[in-house]
Amino acid sequence: MVTAEQVQQYIAAGLTCDYLTVAGDGQHFEAVIVAAAFSGKNRVERHRLVYQALGDRMRAEIHALSMKTLSPEEWAQQQG
Repeated sequence: MVTAEQVQQYIAAGLTCDYLTVAGDGQHFEAVIVAAAFSGKNRVERHRLVYQALGDRMRAEIHALSMKTLSPEEWAQQQG
């Protein structure tokens, strides 16, 4: 079974993140990902970048991943 920490490491290895946190129970995970690569991209394009970072693990090890993907500018606005 994969851990939230492992999923976080997988994403970080394939995508440069300004902020990244992952929580989950071994099968279902929730991630908040802030990356400059997301600037100017829509939600589908952002999710594709994360799936690319995860590669085959998305099919084999991770059964469900809920993502909140933000650019650094969007993150700064949310943080006030």
